[in-house]
Amino acid sequence: MSTTRLVQEPASTDSPFRPYAETKSYTQLPTPLPMDVRDLHLSLRRKGINLASNSMEDRDMRLIGTSPSSIEHANAEEIYFPTSRSIETLALFQACLSTGLISRAHKLMQEMRAESHGRLRELYEGRAASHSGDMASMMPMKLWSYNAILHAYFAKALEPDAEDSKLWVGHAWKLWDDMMKNNDFLFDPRPDASTIATMAMGVSQLQELGIYPPGRPDLLELLRGSRKLGISMDAVFSSTVRQNGLANSAGSESSSLIQGTNVDTHALLRGFRAAAAKLGDMAAQKELDQVADVLNKNEVHEAPEAPMPEPAAPEVRPVMKKDKVTDTMYKPFNLRTLQESLEMMNESRTRTSDLYERQRWLEHSALEAARKRLEHDTEKLQELGLDAGHLQSKTLQAWMWDWYRKLEDSLRKDIERLGRQTKHQVASSMDMQLYPFLCLLPPSKMAMIVVLELMRMQGISGVADGIKTTRALITIGKAIENEYSAVMVNKHPEIFIQARHAQQMLGQRNLVNLAMRRDIKAWQERCKEENIASNIPKWTQIIRARVGSYLVHQLLNVATVKRQAYDREGELWEEDQPAFYSAYEYIQGKKLGVIRLNEVVSQRLDKESVRETLHPRHLPMLVPPRPWLTHDSGGYFSVKTSAMRYKDSVEQSSYLKAASANNGLEVVLAGLDVLGNTAWNVNREVFDVVLQVWNSGEALADLPPAEMTDPEPERPPPDDIKAKTIYLQRLRQWNSIRAANHSQRCDINYKLEIARSFLNEKFYFPHNMDFRGRAYPIPPHLNHIGNDLCRGLLKFAEAKPLGAAGLRWLHIHLANVWGYDKASFAEREEFTRRHMEQVKDSATRPLEGERWWLQADDPWQCLATCIELNKAWNYADGPEAFPSQLPVHQDGTCNGLQHYAALGGDLQGAKQVNLRGGDRPADVYTGVAELVVEQLNQRAKAGEETAQLLCGKVTRKVVKQTVMTTVYGVTFIGAKNQVMRQLADRGDVPAEQLWTAASYLARVIMECIGDLFSGANMIQDWLTVSARLIAKSIPPERIQQAQLRDDKSKRSGSSTREGREQMTSVIWTSALGLPVVQPYRKIKKHQITTAVQSVYIRDPNQNFEVNPTKQASAFPPNFIHSLDATHMFLTALECHSAGLVFASVHDSYWTHACDIDTMSDIIRDTFVRLHSQDILVRLRDEFLQRYKGYKVPASSLTYTKSKVVRARSSEPSDEEMDEADAPEAESSSGELTSLSELSQKPDKNGFYDLADLLPPIPQKGGFDVSEIKRSLYFFS
Repeated sequence: MSTTRLVQEPASTDSPFRPYAETKSYTQLPTPLPMDVRDLHLSLRRKGINLASNSMEDRDMRLIGTSPSSIEHANAEEIYFPTSRSIETLALFQACLSTGLISRAHKLMQEMRAESHGRLRELYEGRAASHSGDMASMMPMKLWSYNAILHAYFAKALEPDAEDSKLWVGHAWKLWDDMMKNNDFLFDPRPDASTIATMAMGVSQLQELGIYPPGRPDLLELLRGSRKLGISMDAVFSSTVRQNGLANSAGSESSSLIQGTNVDTHALLRGFRAAAAKLGDMAAQKELDQVADVLNKNEVHEAPEAPMPEPAAPEVRPVMKKDKVTDTMYKPFNLRTLQESLEMMNESRTRTSDLYERQRWLEHSALEAARKRLEHDTEKLQELGLDAGHLQSKTLQAWMWDWYRKLEDSLRKDIERLGRQTKHQVASSMDMQLYPFLCLLPPSKMAMIVVLELMRMQGISGVADGIKTTRALITIGKAIENEYSAVMVNKHPEIFIQARHAQQMLGQRNLVNLAMRRDIKAWQERCKEENIASNIPKWTQIIRARVGSYLVHQLLNVATVKRQAYDREGELWEEDQPAFYSAYEYIQGKKLGVIRLNEVVSQRLDKESVRETLHPRHLPMLVPPRPWLTHDSGGYFSVKTSAMRYKDSVEQSSYLKAASANNGLEVVLAGLDVLGNTAWNVNREVFDVVLQVWNSGEALADLPPAEMTDPEPERPPPDDIKAKTIYLQRLRQWNSIRAANHSQRCDINYKLEIARSFLNEKFYFPHNMDFRGRAYPIPPHLNHIGNDLCRGLLKFAEAKPLGAAGLRWLHIHLANVWGYDKASFAEREEFTRRHMEQVKDSATRPLEGERWWLQADDPWQCLATCIELNKAWNYADGPEAFPSQLPVHQDGTCNGLQHYAALGGDLQGAKQVNLRGGDRPADVYTGVAELVVEQLNQRAKAGEETAQLLCGKVTRKVVKQTVMTTVYGVTFIGAKNQVMRQLADRGDVPAEQLWTAASYLARVIMECIGDLFSGANMIQDWLTVSARLIAKSIPPERIQQAQLRDDKSKRSGSSTREGREQMTSVIWTSALGLPVVQPYRKIKKHQITTAVQSVYIRDPNQNFEVNPTKQASAFPPNFIHSLDATHMFLTALECHSAGLVFASVHDSYWTHACDIDTMSDIIRDTFVRLHSQDILVRLRDEFLQRYKGYKVPASSLTYTKSKVVRARSSEPSDEEMDEADAPEAESSSGELTSLSELSQKPDKNGFYDLADLLPPIPQKGGFDVSEIKRSLYFFS
């Protein structure tokens, strides 16, 4: 079952990306098999049992199925949802290649090929029986692995002491022959230019050295192969040159096959010319002549003049830390490392004016920051342990240095032991599997990673006393994996060169040129096959856990501390004790493995001193980001990033890859490129004010004070137990506030240091998205999605004259950021004019004057606008000519409800959220509040005491959060808690009546929302019901198996496999072609035995049954989020086509003031175009097509209520959604639909067609979405 692209309508002719929202294609992958079925299929194949040629009738065969469709489904499962075992084998194969274990890599290659051949043979026989067609999409082995092992064979043959050179050359030619075989179908991929180049380089080099085995094929055979495959000599030599460049630039801390394999290209050319002459191939000789001309050309590039250095900004006052012994202040190392890393960028200015070379320098410094921190900490720890100084008394640091030295020595000796045992094959299978991964980094680096990471996790693990063992092992394993990936990327500069070429070819003008994007994508894919660094497989959780376990186990064995104590006689006793030990703790009734610190270490632990992270810091870019041409090639040039943020969901990952391979992500990826190509500057005037406040230590506009003003609570007398209890509570609160204050200052410190380093630069933010399509900047510290401070510090790099319209919008923008945004546009303009003197005073004397700007809702953005307005008013050529760089915003009105009102044609709802025109903006929160007040007054008159209590206490603020989260499915309990917080803040409801009053008021609010947005409620119900039915459905090829008896079922009254076969996720396609896959499945963990403890790990590569409750409850908010993301991308692409600079924060769109009118028209046009389609009809049609033939067991319908209870909880945060959390539904027993009311009866096996159960779409109201074009305040 291959990826399916159903295209029903051609693209528009005027532009390859227009109309963006009318695609009718989607990506379809098979529904995952139940885990027991997948495991059984793999077990049978390993035993040599072929389903296609086996007619066994036992239960195992019936459980898998022997029909062609069942066989295809089982094999497709392995392609799209690979097992952890296959991923581990590939990762081990790559690790063996990287560490020079070629014999081991050869055996692994044979195993992988054998399994691949078995799968393809089974498929071929099954498809032959069904007269099915091409199987190219089912090829499990990728070409890069073949090219990599061929390279390794020749590298092994070239070793000086290679006694079996003939054997390795033989292996290479045997694999070549297999790849060239003419079978009925392909067992192995065909060679490409890189394959031929690798073979040719190896043959030529061995011939030059005079050690090529006689009787073996040579360049003549390779030339024949290239002609047969239609591969030109130009392509072969292009690959040769790239591989030679890689050999010249290679440098590694671990073994490398690339070093020492550089070949004389001209010698290779002579060899191929001789072969062409021998064959009498004139066409080949002509191609080789052209290659010779290219090789002989020398291009000279003159370096441009270096730019003039800019004046330096004052230094940012850092967050200082006090030494508890000497009472002196010092700068934390993590900030010093950041400053040193950014200084490398400043130094790059003097080295070159080539922005791409400077970007490469910057990216490499970011990758090097982790290593530099390790090296610097080593030096610091040595200083602390050996030299006198103000920190010498910090025994913790001395201990860490001691542990590091012991662990490094232990690792070096033990890894050497494992190497000897592995070489003589006397090591255990676990050790043999682990050894290659332990050789990827030097022991010194691994030792420092383990010590720092283990200490960093103390106090933040969620366990009061100790670190969760599972988390500790996986975190350390992941840190080792990340560090190795960074090493590999730094070794391969050609990755950067290729990315630079792609970015330069597209540039700004061709960013949405579909044909060019596809050409560059194809070129990149060809280059990717040649480079093992571009194909590093990710490690599984099991590999990470076992690598982490080995390293932690070694640390536990060597890390000790000296304990001292006096006995009753006053004699001093000393004892060496373990610094760490493993134990178990019961948390909420569950046994949990933990790693604990020795008590003496815990007492000395200064947590902040070791809370550095190993991950490279992602900084803004000096050049436009690498274009997103595939799902994993975009953003930074040297740092591999995914276009989607998802957490360990193999189904989401597989859909993303499949859609990318079929060009289904082109529009979305182009949208990410548009966002990433917006150039920014730091607003120097605002920065100077922030810096002045920061360095003064004053608390102002969300900047916390440098020193807490509240003193530490005084300790009471020891005999006053009650006072001691109060003291401990107050001390805990004081410490919490102090920690939060320090954390906030550290975060701001990072922002200011980055802003200072980019003061005189034009920079860019690469973007990616969550699984619903919402876009986010990748740099985490300073970006426009950040808080008010971040937004105030940023402005567009491009300046545009204001014009009359722009000046008007700048006035309106000031009123908006000040908080005067519920008035009409004319009133907002008047607001700014009325406060002209305060604006000028704020701009010219922000700290010395009246500080009017501090009264604003967004003070830093208000200050930025005041400064911009003041410069415009004082501009020599008049304010309308002023070149403005300030982003001006247009924000939606409760944007989720706007989408619901448009979907349902809800006239009343449309008016409340400004879809319909009006003289002034409608305020939905005020509207709901007025309805609630009216209800309460009526009930109070009827004598209801709680209503009487609440009269006069309901305001817009009380109801706002509940109204806002309605679109995201807020539950009654969630609404009650929201209202309770608001009433508690008011302070005029007695504490003993707070719960009752909040419960009462929450019901009234939700009733009023239901009356006001009845269309939204009906659509939410429809979405929830549809999702629940889909999640309970079973694909047609598994219906027969679902009826088999399930002896292992623990469900009461269940004797069949129906529950196990419910594997169907809710999946839909956004209007731009993005497949949205809900990741909510039941979680099952497996016990893994490690050197430290037995731990329980969730394997993300295993697809268990879906969680119908979460699938249903998360669908409405996720669907609405996918709609607002689609609208944003449509707007971004259209603004780019119109020549506008564009940025967005979800439903807040930014451009220059002069372009607001144009952007406003585009916002409305794209929203109307999106909602002019029958979105819900299209969604239902996709469900009917995607889940065609799926059936729902009648027994499943009895587990859901007749009247749908919507799953309503507060809107999940974007981070929570990324982590696959979903609100739980308020479940109840009952029936989804009365079975007697169904038009269709279940079939003889007790199943309903899903198509018959999907409810009809709610009737649409009379609102005409085209009215939005006449609504002034739709976005305002």
